[in-house]
Formats: sequence, C-alpha cells, structure tokens
Amino acid sequence: MGFLDHLKAKLNPAKDRVSGLAQQHGDKITHGLDKAAKVVDEKTKGKHSNKIRTGTGKARDAMDRLAHKGDPGAGSGTPAPPDSPPPAS
Repeated sequence: MGFLDHLKAKLNPAKDRVSGLAQQHGDKITHGLDKAAKVVDEKTKGKHSNKIRTGTGKARDAMDRLAHKGDPGAGSGTPAPPDSPPPAS
C-alpha cells in the first residue's frame, strides 16, 4: 500500500463525518455564509460585492456537494439546469 493510499484510508472516516454534518446542519451553514457575506459587504462598503457573491456561491456549492455525497447521481459531472432561460439576443 502506497503512501497516498494509506493517507486516503485514514481520511475516509473524517470525510464521511464532514458529509454527515453538512447534511444535518446545511441550513445553519447556509445562514452563516449569508450572514458573513453581508457583514463583509458592509465593511467594504459594497466595493467587492461581486467577489463576495461569487465566493459565497462557491462555498454553498462545495457544502452542497459534501452534503449530497452519498446520493445517487451526486457528482455525476452534469451541471444543474439554470434557474432562468438565457437572455434573448
């Protein structure tokens, strides 16, 4: 067994635990992300709103991937359809 295989075997229980916590407390995590983003946006007086929004979105996506790790079809690489149709040009 190589070093990386050994490391992966040791980290699997922690990964499963984090996934379970994300499933249990997803709403609290999302609320905390929104609250932190709002505070940072206020402190920077809106100068970095786009970057804050992007970072918050990426953090939510990562949390969602962790929370749905065991679901069938999760991580299939197929992106979710957009919420609204693209603008007509």
